[in-house]
Amino acid sequence: MISRLFTSAAALAVTATMASAEYKLTILHTNDIHSRIESINKYDSTCNAEGEAEGKCFGGIARIKTLIDAKREELAGQNFLVLDAGDPFQGSLFYTTYKGAAEAEFMEAIGYDVMAVGNHEFDDGPAGLEAFVDTVSFPVISGNLDLTSEPLLNGKVKNHVVLEVGGEKIGIISALAVDTVETSSPGDNVVFQDEIDSLKADVAALEAEGVSKIIALNHVGYAKDLDIAANVPGLDLVVGGHSHTLLSNTSDRAGGAYPTMVGDVPVVQAYAYSKYVGEITLTFDDAGNVTSAMGEPILLDASVEPNAAMAARISEMGAPIEEMKQRVVADAGEVINGDRNVCRLQECGMGNLVADAMLDRVKDQGITIAIQNAGGLRASIDAGEVTMGEVLTVLPFQNTLSTFQVSGQTVIDALENGVSQIEEVKGRFPQVAGLKFTFDAAVAPNEGRIQEVMVMKDGAWVPIDPAATYGLVSNNYVRNGGDGYKMFRDAENAYDYGPDLADVTAEFIAKNAPYTPYTDGRIVQK
Repeated sequence: MISRLFTSAAALAVTATMASAEYKLTILHTNDIHSRIESINKYDSTCNAEGEAEGKCFGGIARIKTLIDAKREELAGQNFLVLDAGDPFQGSLFYTTYKGAAEAEFMEAIGYDVMAVGNHEFDDGPAGLEAFVDTVSFPVISGNLDLTSEPLLNGKVKNHVVLEVGGEKIGIISALAVDTVETSSPGDNVVFQDEIDSLKADVAALEAEGVSKIIALNHVGYAKDLDIAANVPGLDLVVGGHSHTLLSNTSDRAGGAYPTMVGDVPVVQAYAYSKYVGEITLTFDDAGNVTSAMGEPILLDASVEPNAAMAARISEMGAPIEEMKQRVVADAGEVINGDRNVCRLQECGMGNLVADAMLDRVKDQGITIAIQNAGGLRASIDAGEVTMGEVLTVLPFQNTLSTFQVSGQTVIDALENGVSQIEEVKGRFPQVAGLKFTFDAAVAPNEGRIQEVMVMKDGAWVPIDPAATYGLVSNNYVRNGGDGYKMFRDAENAYDYGPDLADVTAEFIAKNAPYTPYTDGRIVQK
């Protein structure tokens, strides 16, 4: 593969080499790796040595390296790109410990051509993303961010890039979900523009420079990608992330076909957590139109041997945290389900565990209600011994317990926010303790989906009183307005510096070991 970044307007203006009757381009792509540097088990948590020995592990950066190296050899002399649609950050102890340095080192070694900015790249503010961009040699792009007022990123995150591949100019544009201001910490200086308006403008700019083959590398979610494919003329491919959607023609768990065609525009995404590498081959005719788009995600199972050199480096970097990861904190009688496609839509075992743990920790402080955003639950836990590493994989964000007081109406408003985006499987869905609620998804968002809220009073369930004051516990991210919970920002008697949520959860499991997960009907959908 020959790929180089055009660095001047003059270079962009050079007349493109005449296309042959048929031009083929293969794109390998990943998304939402979420710091799964090590391999994962079937629950998307970190796999262990026993699992590797039994052939039960998937993914991990070293398997991605093996697969992409093999594809480079297989496709030698052909047109080839390696893209990532964002969110390599956040989700394991490697991120907690190294804050993006591990992701930068390994993505550089794999040899990505372009990466889109994901929302979690802002989890440690603009400085965290700046350090990553300064480390890697490949361009990191996002077209709908106005960074002119953010000195740490201005001029470092590209609006778009043009690569030359096999004599053809390939334009790559990008958009990041505008609700990143609620799901991460970009700060006040990063201004978000409408995704579709921004992408349209970037397509027009590239076409004016003679670039006719254009890929949108987005971090906006599958539903928005379909919208973009339908409403942004000039796109030849949309490579997506953010919603962790598996698109496949062979898996019965797929959320759609690979590629999903929107008119003539193919849309692809490859799940998350390093489990798959997507592979799509586009065929262009002489006029630059896509005549064929074929492919399928490649499952990185035990048949893919991890790259030995990278595996050794991972072990070296993991040594300082291995002892803490392997510490057994409790036992689970059954699998504790933290699947995002369950916990972001309904009551789930992991949601009850974490919410119960939060409330149990502060119940002696006059706190009676717990709300945990489902987006903060990042994995399931298998039955048997539970290690601290597993707990930290579920709760990787280093959130602390926050206690505060709000009115009953504010609680209702918070729950309304929590169920407002279930159609998009968003992380704001509320897992709760100390209250029950019923919602109706047929009602328009934020217009009365919450039908009933009950709280415990004197040992009995009673309707919540909108005028009464209630003591709540959540995590500091939610209390400070994350995931749309802005109604908590002005809460009374707020204290955001409680113990780490992962520690609280581990101690609760230990206190109740062997812990048996359960659901009890505290959340009901009409």
